[in-house]
Amino acid sequence: MAEPRGEETIELLQALIQNACVNEGTEDSGQESRNADVITTFLEGAGIDVERYDAAPGRTSLVARIEGSDPDAPSLCLNGHTDVVPVNEDGWDEDPFGGEIIRNADGIDEVWGRGAVDMLNLTSSMAVVFRNLATGGFQPKGDLVYFAVADEEAGSAYGARWMADNHPDVITTDYLLTENGGLHGGDEHGPTLSMTVGEKGVAWRRLRVRGVPGHGSMPFRKDNALIKAAGIVQRLADYGPAPKFHEFWRAQVQAMKIDDEAKSALLDETQIDIALASMPNAAAASFLHSCTHTTFSPNVAVGQTKTNVIPDTVDIDVDIRTVPGDTTEEVDAHLRAALGDLYDHVEVTMLINDASSVSRVDTPLWDAMQRAAERPFPSVRLVPQMSVGFTDARVHRELGAVSYGAGLLSPTVTQGDFSTRFHGHNERIDTESLHLTTRFYHDVVTDLLG
Repeated sequence: MAEPRGEETIELLQALIQNACVNEGTEDSGQESRNADVITTFLEGAGIDVERYDAAPGRTSLVARIEGSDPDAPSLCLNGHTDVVPVNEDGWDEDPFGGEIIRNADGIDEVWGRGAVDMLNLTSSMAVVFRNLATGGFQPKGDLVYFAVADEEAGSAYGARWMADNHPDVITTDYLLTENGGLHGGDEHGPTLSMTVGEKGVAWRRLRVRGVPGHGSMPFRKDNALIKAAGIVQRLADYGPAPKFHEFWRAQVQAMKIDDEAKSALLDETQIDIALASMPNAAAASFLHSCTHTTFSPNVAVGQTKTNVIPDTVDIDVDIRTVPGDTTEEVDAHLRAALGDLYDHVEVTMLINDASSVSRVDTPLWDAMQRAAERPFPSVRLVPQMSVGFTDARVHRELGAVSYGAGLLSPTVTQGDFSTRFHGHNERIDTESLHLTTRFYHDVVTDLLG
C-alpha cells in the first residue's frame, strides 16, 4: 500500500482556506457546506461513500467510514473541523484567504491563510490519510471514521454537539484524534513532543447590565448602563484568581527548553505569577498563565447604538476558561469575587457551560502515537498536556471516547510562534509540518487498527 502524499494535503488545505468558511457565531455564518463540498468531491472521487448532515442551512458536517473486520476491536475517529474564525485583514501581510505558499526569510515554505493551524491543516491531513487507506485496500480490525465537522469555533452547537444529540451512533468511537499537538520540547538529551490529553472547561457567560434611558445631552446624575458596564469590564480585567496546577503540569514544565531556576518558579504556586510577569516573551507568558489559571476575557459588549440616547441595557459576553475541578458554583464565586458590589447589578446567563475534561494515557492509542512519532524522531518521548482552548474532543469524551489532540510539527515551530497564530494575524503552517502530520496519522491508524 502506497503511503499518503503530503502534496495532496497541501493542495486540499489551500482549497479549504480559499473557501473562507468564517464562523461569526451566528446560525447563518460559517457556511461549512463549501468545505464539505470540496472534501466530499475529494473522497467520492476515490469511490468512498460520504454521509452529509445539515444542522442548519449551510452548516454541513460529513462522515465517511471504513468498516472494521472485528466488531469487538476498538474503533477510531479522525475529527477535523471545517470552520474558521473571522479575520481583520488590515493586520495581515498576505491575503488571509489566499492559501498561498510563501517562502519565509529562513527559506521555509509556508501555507498562509485563516485556518492554516486551526485546524484545516489537520482536517486536510486526515482526509488524505483516510482516502489513501480506503483506496489502498486497508482493512482495519475496528471501524475507522472520518468526521469533517462544522461549528467547532463557536461552541459546536451546529456541529459535534448537534451530531451527538441527533446522530450519536454515527460518531461514537472508542478513540478519537483531533486538534492539537506535536510541538517539540526538551533538549538533545531528552527531546519531547507535547500531545493534548485534556482541555480546560468553557464557561461563557453573558452579563446584562441595566440602567435608565435618557437624552444624551443631559448625562448629569443619570444611570448609564454603559458606564456601569465599563466598570464591570475593568474589574474582570483586573481580577487575578490564584494559580491551580493540573496533573500534567509538572511534566509539561519539565519538557520546556528553559533553565532549572525558571522551571522551579513555574512549579511553585507562590512564585509562578511573579515569574510570568517578568517573562520577556509575552506570548509564552500568556499561554503558560492560561495553563494554570481560570481566565476571564470580556470580549463583546452590545447595547443600543444611537449616540444621543443614554443606554438602559448593555450585554457583556465573557469568555471564561476553567481549570480542572472548577464547577458552575465556583465560576459564580469567581464572578462575585471579581465584581464585588457590582455583582448585584448584573444578570448572569450561561452561554456554554462545559467542564474541563481529560483522557487517560495508558492506552493502545497513546502507544501507537509514541511509535509513530519515533519514526521520524527516534529518541523523542510523548508528553501529555492540557489545552487552554476547547475542542470537539470534549463532546466525544462525553460519548465515551478516549480523545487526544495530536499532530506532528516541524522542530522549527516554537510554542510561542505557534500559539500566536491561533486566531491571530498572519496564520500559517510550514509544509514540512504538513508532510510530517500526514505520515504520523497514517502510521497511527495502521498501527492501532491494522
